[in-house]
Amino acid sequence: MSRFIHNYLRSVRKRAGFSQEDIAFLLGCHSGAKVSRYENLTREPNLHTALACQAVYRVPVHELFPGIYTLVEKQVKRRAFVLKSQLDTEGNEVLLRQKCAFLESLELGIEPEEVRHVVWENPKQLPLF
Repeated sequence: MSRFIHNYLRSVRKRAGFSQEDIAFLLGCHSGAKVSRYENLTREPNLHTALACQAVYRVPVHELFPGIYTLVEKQVKRRAFVLKSQLDTEGNEVLLRQKCAFLESLELGIEPEEVRHVVWENPKQLPLF
């Protein structure tokens, strides 16, 4: 994994006054060595562990792992752009508009609700995302 991807696990843990062994116990790990690997970016936590970190530190996952989140967000935005360009224009126009608006919201980094009000005159006619 690239060293530019950072996280705030160590700083949050130290601010809370816990050892790596304490956090390992709370996360359900067998030793503090695994926590050390997460903190030093030599191991990426799985979803269960990332959510456990959120539960322990009470900080959203995307704030604990901003480097990973930024990388994933960029990849999703690129794929949304590609998918939008590949959408079949034949068929259900309402569904097509809904898909386009949702993909546009991903590209722009805004909530789908905000896009719906920009794209449609009467958003209540359409199903929720």
